[in-house]
Amino acid sequence: MGKIIAIANQKGGVGKTTTSINLAASLGVLEKRVLLIDADPQANASSGLGIDVEAVEIGTYQVLEHSNTPAEATVVSTSPNVWVVPAHIDLVAIEIELVDKENREYMLKQALESVKDQYDYILIDCAPSLGLLTLNALTAADSVVIPIQCEYFALEGLGKLLNTIKSVQKIHNPNLDIEGLLLTMYDSRLRLSNQVVEEVQKHFNDMVFKTIIQRNVKLSEAPSFGESIINFDATSRGATNYLSLAQEIIKKNS
Repeated sequence: MGKIIAIANQKGGVGKTTTSINLAASLGVLEKRVLLIDADPQANASSGLGIDVEAVEIGTYQVLEHSNTPAEATVVSTSPNVWVVPAHIDLVAIEIELVDKENREYMLKQALESVKDQYDYILIDCAPSLGLLTLNALTAADSVVIPIQCEYFALEGLGKLLNTIKSVQKIHNPNLDIEGLLLTMYDSRLRLSNQVVEEVQKHFNDMVFKTIIQRNVKLSEAPSFGESIINFDATSRGATNYLSLAQEIIKKNS
């Protein structure tokens, strides 16, 4: 039975998509079968794994609408053992179109029932907002990974996200867990980075992943080649960090 993990934070630029792509690739390299669902209209997780977004005819939009099954929308990625349900800019319209639907928060959950057994992990790359798309992801997920940037406003908005998670647990998905808080874009030379790490660890102790994702040029370069960091430069610090995160998640769930 596959575990569904949403990667969410309504703040933009915290490393959600980078984490989705590279965690998927790392789990794949560790011989897990992974399905990555791109639930962000910007479709960066799709293009970051070598998918031509312009050519997407069936993707997350159709899956959420229930006009196609996830199996029909799945494409092969550039990473071993990783498949993708890609996004397209038309995903922007889904929030409006789902508004009148009766089970609008459960559309993704219902759609994933048919493929849950075929993968070890299903990762959902969420949009940087707390709209209906993210709500669908949190309702479908077993747990959520929350990337937090090691910067000045790191904890800003985190309270809001945790409240959203609480209300999803109360109303839509009582089994939703927090898989962990992931510190990203860490620069050991900056006092601020170290202060953020200390503060987050102090507030949330066991909820924080031991793995910290360090700032790494290769990590920002890889998506422009349509590759994960594992394919792009397996020896880079970014690759080591994400492999370590994947191992931590596998260990936690074994």
